[in-house]
Amino acid sequence: MDTALSPGKTASAIWSRVVKPEQGDLAPEVARAILKLDFAAADLRRVDELSEKTRRGALAPEERAELEELIRVDLELAVLKSKARVSLKSVQSSL
Repeated sequence: MDTALSPGKTASAIWSRVVKPEQGDLAPEVARAILKLDFAAADLRRVDELSEKTRRGALAPEERAELEELIRVDLELAVLKSKARVSLKSVQSSL
């Protein structure tokens, strides 16, 4: 049985509807703080390691789940950063 979610029902899609990245309504200092958020170096190394195992076809199920979570967080962070950029752009255009 396939348990894959349709694109509009994923956590990232739901998160996007909550955050509304197209609305530039963050205060500039909040937007700048969000743009500074990033993965720790150890997490980036882990993504590289898991991605390499994926290319070799050697990824264990638990590792696949871990990689999927890292990707999910990256997508959700991208939504926040998009909102931050839109917010800063709208502040700059109003000057």
